[in-house]
Amino acid sequence: MQINEQNDFRPTVVAFCCNWCSYAGADLAGNNRLSYPADVKIIRVPCSCRVNPMFLLRAFGRGADGVILCGCHPGDCHYTTGNYFTRRRMTALFSMLSYLGIERQRMRVEWVSAAEGAKFAAVMKAFCETVRELGPSRRLEDLRCRK
Repeated sequence: MQINEQNDFRPTVVAFCCNWCSYAGADLAGNNRLSYPADVKIIRVPCSCRVNPMFLLRAFGRGADGVILCGCHPGDCHYTTGNYFTRRRMTALFSMLSYLGIERQRMRVEWVSAAEGAKFAAVMKAFCETVRELGPSRRLEDLRCRK
């Protein structure tokens, strides 16, 4: 019975995308009619460095099964060094995930430029498939957020 439930499971994925590159890449994917799962909820941020690691953990608490942070390629940030700060913060957060009881595969960082709509769609498909195989996330679930 769990196998059948596993196949019907559709993960909720929250994607934090920087305004200048990754969000534009998502827009390009849409303009080119490239499909990626509708379960991806995109949150537009000015820069990937503006995403506090607590935002990512709070997404899990609010019911996300997977969280992905997308930003400009290192060296191409519109705010000069923003993605270098992001890389450092995410390295620290990834080292704490097992302590918090979250599988490492449920969180990901990707660098996607505005011209890479096909890459954005491929990354979202692959990440959603990985999260679907892991099943629902229940570790940080806030019972007050249940429907």
